[in-house]
Amino acid sequence: MIIDCHGHYTTTPPGHQRFRDAQLARLRDTALPLPLPAVIGDDEIRESVENNQLKVLRARGGDLLLFSPKASGMEHHVPDPATARVWARVSNDLVHRVVGLFPRHFAGVCQLPQVPEGPLDDSVAELRRCVTGLGFVGCSLNPDPSGGHWTSPPLTDPYWFPLYEAMVELDVPAMIHVSTSHNPNFHTLGAHYLNADTSVFMQLVEGDLFARFPGLRFVIPHGGGAVPYHWGRYRGLAVRLGRPDPAELLRENVFFDTCVYHQPGIDLLCQVIGADNILFASEMLGAVRGVDPETGVAWDDTKRLLDRTGLSERELRKVFEANARRVYPRLDARLTAEGR
Repeated sequence: MIIDCHGHYTTTPPGHQRFRDAQLARLRDTALPLPLPAVIGDDEIRESVENNQLKVLRARGGDLLLFSPKASGMEHHVPDPATARVWARVSNDLVHRVVGLFPRHFAGVCQLPQVPEGPLDDSVAELRRCVTGLGFVGCSLNPDPSGGHWTSPPLTDPYWFPLYEAMVELDVPAMIHVSTSHNPNFHTLGAHYLNADTSVFMQLVEGDLFARFPGLRFVIPHGGGAVPYHWGRYRGLAVRLGRPDPAELLRENVFFDTCVYHQPGIDLLCQVIGADNILFASEMLGAVRGVDPETGVAWDDTKRLLDRTGLSERELRKVFEANARRVYPRLDARLTAEGR
């Protein structure tokens, strides 16, 4: 079985974005009426997925996609909690409808209603609603709700503990994923995403988060940002700071995905991190679309790259399936109940 742990609903029916635009317009002008979520039919949802994510998943031999709202569309930099609550709920409900229409091919991962420096009560409540009420198997966690200005404390700070307590209780992981950059120094896709992946890993090196929360699990996407390429730097810094070897973080708590779009990068990821802590992912349909003109293969066809890494059959099974079932136990329980 091939499980892709990183997919976004980037192809939502147009009415969903119109609702978001109306939300933001009302924040600018409170005289406008409170907008209502778009009425979207099942046929619209089917068309938006069948011709996009589902089509690509099937064509590349995948079986199931962990599906979350569009990452850049989370827009946690918008500071109004009420708007964030409604936007997260509507976005998650739409993902839930996709899962309901295509249960063999999708599992939900929820957006949290984060706001810059705001309390996490709403995020905990939405996580509980999605996991216990809608059957979601994980969440996306934004370490920088400010959108590129990094006003929140590091993920090792007690500020985040209420959310971690809920994650551990519910036994769900978080994929670390920022949203749109509103700092012109950082391109959203080419800099901000990778900066966040790299920064969070260093935060974890500096802290003792997993001593307090041994059951907490994070997936760091996009191949871990710069981490595998600079693994010696992180080991050296850990020694200098009197911290444990970074490999200790990777045992049961931190995992990287395979959203790396060239063969040398995938090879390095596998050599440095190892098959036990890598989850297959493509981020489709996401940041990098189209075909590599040198190879004639889609940039995000990461399965093709993994097949050429030289990993053994046993190692590939870990990356393609077993690790995802280990990191997302609610997904494993669901698949087991279905005889898969």
